[in-house]
Amino acid sequence: MDRLVERCAGLDVPKASVTACARIPHESEGLHQEIREIAATTRGLLLLRDWLASFEVRSVGMEATRVYWKPVYYLLEDDFECWLLNARHLKNVPGRKHDVKDAEWICQLAEHGLVRPSFVPPKEIRELRNLTRYRKRQIEERAEDVQRLEKVLQEAGTKLSSVATRVLGPSGRAMIEALISGTTDPEVLAEPAKRRLRSKIPALKEALEGNFSAHHAFMVGNILAHADYLD
Repeated sequence: MDRLVERCAGLDVPKASVTACARIPHESEGLHQEIREIAATTRGLLLLRDWLASFEVRSVGMEATRVYWKPVYYLLEDDFECWLLNARHLKNVPGRKHDVKDAEWICQLAEHGLVRPSFVPPKEIRELRNLTRYRKRQIEERAEDVQRLEKVLQEAGTKLSSVATRVLGPSGRAMIEALISGTTDPEVLAEPAKRRLRSKIPALKEALEGNFSAHHAFMVGNILAHADYLD
């Protein structure tokens, strides 16, 4: 089988270390291969980069294992053509022997062009992805807080959400804070209602009659504090 990449390396990237296999042409041997295991620390990865450069490696293939591939790929991408390989594709290629090390197998597949690399966005897009995904998760977490708040209110027999569209709108927030402070009189609790909600004060008074205890106040207070932090 023709070798498409003459100077190639394959990396097996678990959590704590990196096993590297470099395969390069050699005058007497025809093909020279070396395997080396290096710690997956920054210092170790710098040694790996220098070791690969000493063989004038052009392409480096590695399996996409959880998040462990990321520091390896990001440190090497400026100096080599890095290929991130899907684990499913590696296993689907026929002919693998059980005694062949993963790094050697990856290197052989890459040098013969039997696998194709996955798309890895440039650094700026990766950073933007991190930010947008984190922001999305925070928004989802805040929505979960609102659901938790509603469950506590329902447990306390407080039916605020049956009357107010937004439990944490300005009016609902004021009523909940009054509950937390110990106010139990429905007349007083309904007074902060604003705008269209004022026309529903009779329904609010009935909805705010419940069994809101000190335990409920503690729970709701913590949920509100966390929602405010997320905001």
